[in-house]
Amino acid sequence: MRTYDQYCSVARALDVIGDRWTLLIVRELLIRGPSRYTDLQYGLPGIATNLLADRLRELEDHGVIAREAAPPPVATTLFRLTPRGESLKGVLEALGQWGRPLMVGPSGDAEFRSHWLIFPLQLHLSDHEPDLPPAVVEIRTGEQPMLLEIGGSVRVRPGTVRNPDATVTGTPSLILGLFTGALELAAARARGLVFDGDEDLVRRVQPLAVAAG
Repeated sequence: MRTYDQYCSVARALDVIGDRWTLLIVRELLIRGPSRYTDLQYGLPGIATNLLADRLRELEDHGVIAREAAPPPVATTLFRLTPRGESLKGVLEALGQWGRPLMVGPSGDAEFRSHWLIFPLQLHLSDHEPDLPPAVVEIRTGEQPMLLEIGGSVRVRPGTVRNPDATVTGTPSLILGLFTGALELAAARARGLVFDGDEDLVRRVQPLAVAAG
């Protein structure tokens, strides 16, 4: 294992989590919870299988993740974050905040998985009118629909419902631009976004500075 060989907590932390793909493995486990090896491969397009195995082994050696046997009928090895691994959530949130301005452009040919929306949407959105009835927005982008559940808090998860209060369909960059306030709904529609249903739900969950603006 490479090391900076410096007596500094930042350098020693980077010795453990600074290699390429490592924090993205943590991202997947934070989003999905205990996961099979194949689940991690799917959520990390482009990683070589031997490199994923190496990174998992290194993270296990450092007490960041642990293996556990899934009960039947799955009956396979699952990887999960330890409490020390879960404490990296704040690091990922800070990186997500810092990287937010980098997401304003179109996604182009970049790989995308629908469940990646969970982290930025739950990080940036809040229910600013919790006394209103609960509502559900179905987000259609990527390979599977996602549900934005509003009711005192905001929860994002894979799924679909029969009669959502609104549906939004478009590219990942348009979805993120709309909900984080980088794009007005009219501008997003002009770029191809399709929004059906209660438009007030967007303002209900957008960051406060945007919603008030």
